[in-house]
Amino acid sequence: MLVALASCSPRIVPPVTTPPPAEPPKPQTAAETGVRAGPAIDTVAPTEIEAAHAAFRISCPAVSKRQDASGLTRPQDWAAACAGLPAPGNGAALVAWFRSAFELIEVADGTAFVTGYFEPEIAGSRVSGPGFEVPVYRKPPDLVEVDAAAAAAAGTLRRGRLENGVIVPYYDRTEIEDGALAGRGLEIAWAADPIDFFFLQIQGSGRLRLPDGGVMRIGYAGQNGRDYVGIGKLMKDRGLLGPGQTSMQGIVAWLREHPEEGRAIMRENKSYVFFQELTGPGPLGALGLPVTPRRTVAADPKFVPLGAPVLLQLDRPEASGLWVAQDTGGAIKGANRFDTFWGAGAEAARVAGGMQGKGRALIVVPKGTLARLGAPAQP
Repeated sequence: MLVALASCSPRIVPPVTTPPPAEPPKPQTAAETGVRAGPAIDTVAPTEIEAAHAAFRISCPAVSKRQDASGLTRPQDWAAACAGLPAPGNGAALVAWFRSAFELIEVADGTAFVTGYFEPEIAGSRVSGPGFEVPVYRKPPDLVEVDAAAAAAAGTLRRGRLENGVIVPYYDRTEIEDGALAGRGLEIAWAADPIDFFFLQIQGSGRLRLPDGGVMRIGYAGQNGRDYVGIGKLMKDRGLLGPGQTSMQGIVAWLREHPEEGRAIMRENKSYVFFQELTGPGPLGALGLPVTPRRTVAADPKFVPLGAPVLLQLDRPEASGLWVAQDTGGAIKGANRFDTFWGAGAEAARVAGGMQGKGRALIVVPKGTLARLGAPAQP
């Protein structure tokens, strides 16, 4: 009887669950994100056009030849505009040219977040010795770099080192600091302070103040391929930084007050930058051309044509105006994310270190771009 009852007992059938729909792929470029027309081009002040003229003149030869990863423009679009660029000194002709050659475009909703960077000067030496023990490495010959499109097509890393014919991740910050590159003759100089050098790496270029009073200028030569981790956000999320401490100056102060914890936190940023000595004009941006203080802005080239002017309208008046996208940065990713360049010196460090601007970004593109992309007007 018990067996019979057991055989008749109801079965517990698990409910049928429908898996959640797969999330649509995240837009990878400005064209995929969506664009719309900005305000009329004559809303750009003549004073801003004149102020950005020299920086854009530097960009013109590059922007009119390189492929635009954002999908917004083509090299030939810029060629005509650059061919008509007036010579310096004729403000009226420059403004007329700018307004006839360009239009404003907005990526997504145009909501911008803007930080700042500068060219730091830290203590260093061309030779190692007491007080100068932090190596400044040139790009290692075993660092393999693959074209981004080719790496994506092959499903491989863009940067790394070869092991048995396969590209594997390159040494991270901890491994390099622990001596992975020591003894290979890669040192081009030696820094005095590891924290100062860490922030010089974040800036991507800088000056070494030598013991004899001279200056050695160094610039970006490569990166180990590891993802950049912003330690300021990391420290804030962990409650290590209080109100008013999230500037670069506040972060540095905390790191110096907590040397062991600070060293471990800096190592959580596995990205490591390699340098070369600069002997000509500079520092150099991602176009391989000199950047301009208070006019160059770093941007994500997948969302801004590298070399294009960008109009920033922010809650920080000193960073509002017309800039030129001549650089990139490990932390500068996505639509409407920018990093303004302020030059060298104490004032540049002060402004850049505390820069956190919010507002609107408009990209300057050759006239006809809006029609070709079918961009809608402003709502």
